[in-house]
Amino acid sequence: MTTGVELDERAEVQSDPPSGEVTPDARVEARQQAAALRSLLHPVRTRIRIAQILQIIASAATVVPFIGIVELGRTLLSDGPVDSGRVWVIVWVVTAGLGARAFFSGLALAVTHFADVDLQAILRRRITAKLSRLPLGWFTRTTSGQVRKATQHDVGELHYLVAHADVETTAAAATPLFALIYCFVLDWRLGLLAIATLPLYAVAYAWMVKDSTEQMAKMNAALARISSTIVEFVSGVAVVKTFGQTGRAHKAFVDAADEFNDDFAGYVGPMLRIEALSMLMLSAPLVLLVNLAGGYWFVRSGWVEPIEVLGSTLVALILPATLLTVSMAMYSRREAAAAAQRLVDLFDLPELEVAEKPAMPQGNTVEFRGVSFAYPGDDDAAEVRALESVSATLHPGTVTALVGPSGSGKSTLATLLPRFADPDEGNVTIGGADVRDIAPEELYRHVGFVLQDVALMGVSIADNIRLGRPDAGLDEVIAAARAANIDERIRQLPTGYDAIAGVDAHLSGGEAQRISIARALLSDAPILVLDEATAFADPDSEAQIQEAVARLVVGRTVLVIAHRLGSITHADNIIVLDRGRVVETGQHADLAAGDGLYASMWQAYLGGTSRRDDEIAGKGVAE
Repeated sequence: MTTGVELDERAEVQSDPPSGEVTPDARVEARQQAAALRSLLHPVRTRIRIAQILQIIASAATVVPFIGIVELGRTLLSDGPVDSGRVWVIVWVVTAGLGARAFFSGLALAVTHFADVDLQAILRRRITAKLSRLPLGWFTRTTSGQVRKATQHDVGELHYLVAHADVETTAAAATPLFALIYCFVLDWRLGLLAIATLPLYAVAYAWMVKDSTEQMAKMNAALARISSTIVEFVSGVAVVKTFGQTGRAHKAFVDAADEFNDDFAGYVGPMLRIEALSMLMLSAPLVLLVNLAGGYWFVRSGWVEPIEVLGSTLVALILPATLLTVSMAMYSRREAAAAAQRLVDLFDLPELEVAEKPAMPQGNTVEFRGVSFAYPGDDDAAEVRALESVSATLHPGTVTALVGPSGSGKSTLATLLPRFADPDEGNVTIGGADVRDIAPEELYRHVGFVLQDVALMGVSIADNIRLGRPDAGLDEVIAAARAANIDERIRQLPTGYDAIAGVDAHLSGGEAQRISIARALLSDAPILVLDEATAFADPDSEAQIQEAVARLVVGRTVLVIAHRLGSITHADNIIVLDRGRVVETGQHADLAAGDGLYASMWQAYLGGTSRRDDEIAGKGVAE
């Protein structure tokens, strides 16, 4: 038995290479992500370019007020009477410049925001279409969080890049460029003075980035150790408490956290000092001091006029914002590129093949003919053989149970019938038609399934049941719920059948299972795949679920994945699997009286269950 200090490490935590160097693989990945981003942005690329041109016009107009300030100062400070006509011309030109800046900048953002809306609509439609064509097995291997990340988060990651980043980057580059050109037009010395602090910032920033690479690798490794100890402790918390190892189990996490804290403090302390120094080079007081002091020198030397120093100083003050905007845009592009790669990976997933000329099942007899199946290995790992030359026949109106040790291939074989995946060899037929040749909508009119892991949509309880048959009326929904022993519980909800799952209705696992059974009853599919519904049910729900299941299987061709042998003792046929192969078939009495795998499993079951368990289980699909 495993104690708290012997817990297996259950998590794989990936960290950056200890050296902190950019590996060739990382460069290849970056190029792939950039290519993925370009492909996804293709539908709106032209509009983004148009928006950038509009922003360049707006940036050019931004310089007009600076020119106006200098020219107005020259006019007002000139010897002799003030030329009021010239003053008004300058004022109107500045006003027009400000108006042009606002108009073209707003128009550019409007273009990119509309482009972003269109792109998100395009991508979400593509995702929806793609998800509808993926094998159901992909969803069993993929968590709902991953699906949500693809449909919401990853698409949302492109928003800032499309709607803001390119336009803001263009503005951040073009506005200072036009302004600096004007400074150099005034005097080349003023142009150099305006950017005098930027080289100091660049040196400090380069030093900070150089020093941070190795430190980030150390922190990633420390985070990996913390994550590992957390998963290790949580995974074995029951064992830890049972054996009184709480203090010792906590110590590994505390030590990892202390090590991370030391590394983090050692990294952040010097980094913050360097960052503070680099940001000081861009601070308004320093920029103002440098430009006014240098400007004073230039004026005393007779090189420039005071009003020209004022204009160039105002230009110098807008330059720091440029670097910050560009830095944010670069970060958003990296995030968007990673999201784009994940979306492209989703779009590249192999789809469920649909026959050009669909076949129609002639009856409800199910046959597995020499079926073999293997799960692909991860990375360089070899594939995992789950089934090997399995053959079986399920006759209409009978219950066939699949039993066997964990990992024997029970679930894999059962899920081939509703095409969660397709076999590598052999075929699965319904009424003589290969399931691969049956149109998906027709297949799911013939095959229903009730699985242990029940998913309820964020819609009303009635609509959750209607997923089995969307055109069903409320009376039919209620009848199905009543047959599934869930009608009374639904009526106790504040809004009854209109209650939204997860919002108005928070159902237990057993109650959600009965919603799933009601859904299957409503669909009225003649063939049913049943993953024993009470395997993890609470005692209060178990009898109700078994009663509902008993109604569900009547008159149907049923394939049961049996976890507890007591629930399938009266099955018409029992198929015993071991390591992906059929080792025994027959009825319970014959198999239990033999000396094979089933007999040993039955004896183990009797030794680990109570009479009460047998009585409840016997009311299930066996009836």
